Amino acid sequence: MNSENPENPERRKLLKSAMGTSALALGVSAFPSWLMPALAQGEVEVPFSDVPDTFRVLPVRPGSTHYQDTSKIDSHYTSNDDFYLVQHYGQPEVDNASYQLRVTGLVDRPLTFSLDQLRARQTIEKDVGFECGGNGARLFHGLVGNASWRGVSLRDILMEAGIKPEGKEIVFFGADIGEEELRGRTVQTAFARSLSLEDALNENNMLAFEMNGEPLPHFHGKPVRLLIPGWYGVANVKWLTQIHVQDTRYMGRFMGRDYVTLKREEVGGQERWVENSVTKMNLKSVVVRVTKSGADHKVTGFVLNDGTPIRSVEVKIDNGPWQQAMIDPAASQFTWKLFQFDWKDAQPGEHSIVSRVTDINGKVQLPQDQLPERVSYWEEFGQFPRTINIGA
Repeated sequence: MNSENPENPERRKLLKSAMGTSALALGVSAFPSWLMPALAQGEVEVPFSDVPDTFRVLPVRPGSTHYQDTSKIDSHYTSNDDFYLVQHYGQPEVDNASYQLRVTGLVDRPLTFSLDQLRARQTIEKDVGFECGGNGARLFHGLVGNASWRGVSLRDILMEAGIKPEGKEIVFFGADIGEEELRGRTVQTAFARSLSLEDALNENNMLAFEMNGEPLPHFHGKPVRLLIPGWYGVANVKWLTQIHVQDTRYMGRFMGRDYVTLKREEVGGQERWVENSVTKMNLKSVVVRVTKSGADHKVTGFVLNDGTPIRSVEVKIDNGPWQQAMIDPAASQFTWKLFQFDWKDAQPGEHSIVSRVTDINGKVQLPQDQLPERVSYWEEFGQFPRTINIGA
């Protein structure tokens, strides 16, 4: 049995302080002051000239998509209120006292867990950031967030149930249910996503019941959600009620019809149009803020990917050379990586600013026009140039 109370008020207080101005509370030593707080004394934000006057970020509202103003990112952790929200079949109310998670299908031992039984198991904690599969330029990449998550190992649950030899696919069903028109019929269907057995057994996967030191908020899947580090947010099924093992591919709406990218690729030496479900996050970086203090300017942004270690982040001003940026040392494998670039001798006038990231395998974030042609707004990960105007 886990000896730590997941609702420990001291731990909750610690995480809340970390989302303010003190990352040292989490044991991050020599933390550079350029990330927290957002604006130092005498420092002012230089607005982007590519953001329309009509762009607004509204408070969280029931049933609505919520995105954050990325220019206001000022912490390694995103608060629960700012973390992005997307839902497809509403936001069901699930009672903690009567909650049950069932493990069914091709297993040796079908299992049922109450919330208390899950909380009593050995817990794990991970810092994980992710974005919506549809995150992109239209919302200035605001469908994103980074949080501390606490829960139990998915792998341990599956191993306890025992996967039969013919079990190949693991399907995760949420309590959110909607109506779909399928082959001339109106049917009720639960939100669901699936993983191959190999992907499901990854030791990093968890069933999360706590977010940033607090019980999982209603909008974020209370009381339990799936968390697959390194994957787009659609994989992290909220209001999780059933884990089902089967021997065939699952082809529900959010695996086979929606969250599917159509792109032109070379397949075995031949060019073809290929459809793929949105799964692991692509390598991307985004510039989100420019600040000024006297004559000095700072460029800040974030990196997201599937957890592959990062080699470098670079920033280019106008047609100048690529220059190295500094990555926040608080970043870990599956978090976003905040970065900063000190821009010296910035001249008055309009400027273009863009970033690119390279991982340890040499994979480089390319300009959008050098990526494979696609017919989709899913998986937008090309370089994202920004424009600002510096006054005289």
